[in-house]
Amino acid sequence: MSGAAGREGMVLTLTPNPSIDRTVTLAGELVRGAVLRAEAVTSQGGGKGVNISRAAVAAGVRTIAVLPAHRDDPFVVDLLRDGIDCRPEVPAGDVRVNLTLTEPDGTTTKVNTPGALVAADDLDRLADAVVERAGQAGWVVLAGSLPPGAPAGWYADLVAALAGAGTPVAVDTSGDPLTALVDGLDRAAPALMKPNGEELASLTGADPDAVEADPAVAAAAARVLVGRGVGAVLATLGPHGAVLVTRDGAWHASPPPTTVVSTVGAGDSSLFGYLLGDLRGEDETGRLRLAVAYGSAAAGLPGTTIPTPRDLRTDAVRVRRLDSPDPPADPPADPAPAMSPAPTHSPLHTEPRNR
Repeated sequence: MSGAAGREGMVLTLTPNPSIDRTVTLAGELVRGAVLRAEAVTSQGGGKGVNISRAAVAAGVRTIAVLPAHRDDPFVVDLLRDGIDCRPEVPAGDVRVNLTLTEPDGTTTKVNTPGALVAADDLDRLADAVVERAGQAGWVVLAGSLPPGAPAGWYADLVAALAGAGTPVAVDTSGDPLTALVDGLDRAAPALMKPNGEELASLTGADPDAVEADPAVAAAAARVLVGRGVGAVLATLGPHGAVLVTRDGAWHASPPPTTVVSTVGAGDSSLFGYLLGDLRGEDETGRLRLAVAYGSAAAGLPGTTIPTPRDLRTDAVRVRRLDSPDPPADPPADPAPAMSPAPTHSPLHTEPRNR
């Protein structure tokens, strides 16, 4: 399944509920009710689609980021300064602020604000902006939480509206919007879904612990979604890596040992890695390897830092096919410099959701 076949390899992202991501790096363990010291505080324009566009810019892939914000908002100015082709639509209110507290051992606590209350006209502007540009893209990515006032089925409706463009659509969301998307698969199914293990279990009725711990169980759950029309399911399984299931089979990738610094943005990076592999014409093994390499690299970086190709350790990702006795596929030689290894524990811990 190549999203770029016959069309430009551009990634069009939609972030309907963007955020200013403020990260506080704590000097010690988070203790409720205590006075804590911070080692650093950073602030960056974010949201799941924005993070994917950041990764695209770093990898030299053209991207357009659609989101609600005023054109002169510092949020937009900062994205343009960072090289992101940002196409803001008139918003219902100010961009929300999300707070991340990161402990020395990599434990991450997030406090997310809901965002501005939207009306139908606000959502229509965003949908029209995406549908209008979809034909130019190799992939369309619908990512993150929906703002207050948006119906849970809005992503499902947008997937149906994009069907005529012929461009593959990836969706990464959670909660009610994810449930509504699955409920609407008989009407329109995305080319790619990226749930985590817990979400995959909730969608298919599988046991959450078993899905997270056993790639074969995760693959069986993902096959339920593929059987209902989803082109591919990329399920991230925390320290157990990730599983990719398509109509052609199922694969599991184990991540390289990495010191986890922050899991924020790891799932977004994994999704971009998959898209990058697809745009390059990689097969399932290559797409999954890049997805796990990107997610692992993100987990080893501070705050909401998005990895660049120089941060990847694709040579350390092992991929095996789950529905055949084939041994793990050897990774190709990676010309990019490897991230300095600090092997203490596995990355790809579950990223906080509802972003």
